[in-house]
Amino acid sequence: MTTKSLIAANWKMNKSVKEAVSFIEDFKNYVKDVEIVICPSFTLLNKLNESIKNTNIKLGAQNMHFEEKGAFTGEISGLMLKDVGCEYVILGHSERRQYFNETDELINKKIKAALKNKLKPILCIGENLQQRNNNQTMGIIKKQIIGDLNNVSDREIKNIIVAYEPIWAIGTGKNATPEQAEEVHKFIRELLSKKYNGNAAKNTRIIYGGSMKPENAKELLSMPDIDGGLVGGASLDAKSFAKICSVRI
Repeated sequence: MTTKSLIAANWKMNKSVKEAVSFIEDFKNYVKDVEIVICPSFTLLNKLNESIKNTNIKLGAQNMHFEEKGAFTGEISGLMLKDVGCEYVILGHSERRQYFNETDELINKKIKAALKNKLKPILCIGENLQQRNNNQTMGIIKKQIIGDLNNVSDREIKNIIVAYEPIWAIGTGKNATPEQAEEVHKFIRELLSKKYNGNAAKNTRIIYGGSMKPENAKELLSMPDIDGGLVGGASLDAKSFAKICSVRI
């Protein structure tokens, strides 16, 4: 790994306030020496910001708008996320791309807005099953990297985490092997090294987001270019998520 491992939890549309606070109370005593980010629903952010005080847990959001304020009913801005204690924000998740038709151009606007508000974007990229079967994986990854990071500078890239999420391995019962995941992570790092200076590419954290579980976490995190995980379903249970966060390489 290039730098300190980062494990992020994407809770998606799950948990009440009571359930979220209970999770933090159970979880916070398990893991001390890895960087952990919890990304809950917007309604949980304020309460969790209080619950994670004096822990090594950071707060993240699952999405944001690219404008700071205005007539955008139902949206949340980076300024608002920062105000409620967020340090990270997930952008470009496959579900946002698929269900809400988010384009690389839109994601690029959000990344710039996040950086402006001193939020660290967790940029999600990845291919679907048809693209994988048609040997289009690397082309899709390259297109997303170029579009999503358009006009992002060497100075700014150090504050971005790239999450490779093979869409075909999320909630489908199919799993990417550690070797398949590593192949794409290495390719992403090579793309970054061409786009940015060598140190920027080396120090950019590239994490894996394809159904990481306690059973496969160690194998995946042992790969040289996998710097952590973006965990979905397995992050909803405190003990399960703690097992992933406790993996030592």
